[in-house]
Amino acid sequence: MRAELMALSKEMEALLREAGLPTSDLSFCPHLELLGVRESGQLLGLVGVERYKEVGLLRSLVVAETHRGQGYGAFLVSQAESLACRNGIQRLYVLTVSAADFFTRLGYQVTDRRQAPEAIRVTTEFSHLCPYSSILMSKGLLCAP
Repeated sequence: MRAELMALSKEMEALLREAGLPTSDLSFCPHLELLGVRESGQLLGLVGVERYKEVGLLRSLVVAETHRGQGYGAFLVSQAESLACRNGIQRLYVLTVSAADFFTRLGYQVTDRRQAPEAIRVTTEFSHLCPYSSILMSKGLLCAP
């Protein structure tokens, strides 16, 4: 399995829409880097990291329905964390409605939305796209020097 940086495409947007994830701000998000996994030319999964100095927002994690439960999601999150470390991010945040257990298994902890850094609170995802009922989680990254 190998993740690679990718530019936003219609194929990615379709995969996100199929999973019910927001796409409206992706094309004009200057701090977003996307990682994807392909097999036999087919996009199987995707994750994004929005970078804001020492904090980042993990977003748009999706795995094709036919490949869920095979470790792609955890792999993509680990690759996103590595990318975040290379970019100087020390803490990642994620908003979720239905995947809190998944992120807990990966070391993320529920975080009070009021405690989110300003850089995260003003993102389109935090302030407009994700409902207030979504759970904010965060993880401090252990980045090698």
